[in-house]
Amino acid sequence: MVHVYKTNVPSKAALKQLRPGLDALLKGAKWSFDLKDCDKVLRMECTADAANQVALWLRSLGFVCDELP
Repeated sequence: MVHVYKTNVPSKAALKQLRPGLDALLKGAKWSFDLKDCDKVLRMECTADAANQVALWLRSLGFVCDELP
């Protein structure tokens, strides 16, 4: 299932630091950021549980991570 989140990840440099954690949490699932979008969109093809874990992890790091409808 595809899950789409609004974030405030500011740059490719920040994303580079987040990549290992995202890869570990999503264990081979597809994910991508659209940093050019005003909502800094994170898309994940994974289970709902995995998406929720990623959202909680990003929030614990101080980022916004809100699911879009």
